[in-house]
Amino acid sequence: MIDFSASALEVAPQLLGAILSHDSDEGRVSVRLTEVEAYLGEGQDPGSHAFRGRTPRTASMFGEPGHLYAYFTYGMHVCANVVCSPVGEASAVLLRAGEIVDGVDLARRRRPTARLDRDLARGPARLVLAVGIALAEDGADLSRPPFQLEPPREPAATPVTSLRTGVSGDGGRPPFAWRFALAGDPTVSPYKRHPKA
Repeated sequence: MIDFSASALEVAPQLLGAILSHDSDEGRVSVRLTEVEAYLGEGQDPGSHAFRGRTPRTASMFGEPGHLYAYFTYGMHVCANVVCSPVGEASAVLLRAGEIVDGVDLARRRRPTARLDRDLARGPARLVLAVGIALAEDGADLSRPPFQLEPPREPAATPVTSLRTGVSGDGGRPPFAWRFALAGDPTVSPYKRHPKA
């Protein structure tokens, strides 16, 4: 059992190997999480959306732990996070990559440009597309339909840690090396340094 009221830094490595499922009219898609990033809250983490405080966009990040924080980025993509910490204390874990373990055919239809199955959910926007998560589901309880979040059957081996990918400024520097991944897993996305990092 994962205690989502803990900090994102504690929760992030525990999510490796967890299975997130999402049901829709098209069917169910489940992803085994292989790569995540932790983000802390107000005044603590310059790479976090919540660094400067609560906004309409980040309201869910300050909400109930174990819920979804979904946001729109680059004018075209949706990314998904698991909210952590007590209500009012923002922190969240970005779901960066995973292996589709159920609903592969549906995930392929949603991600027709993926050449290999390992690429279906390899990257945060691709993961959201493959699993079928909508921006309108921001704030949803991940323990209730249409979602299900199952903790890993056993703790992951010591994860690989590194800088968070694509984060600019101080948040992309070594003190914030809060990217966690399963070592050697082919679905883990490549690191990309932000041009301004």
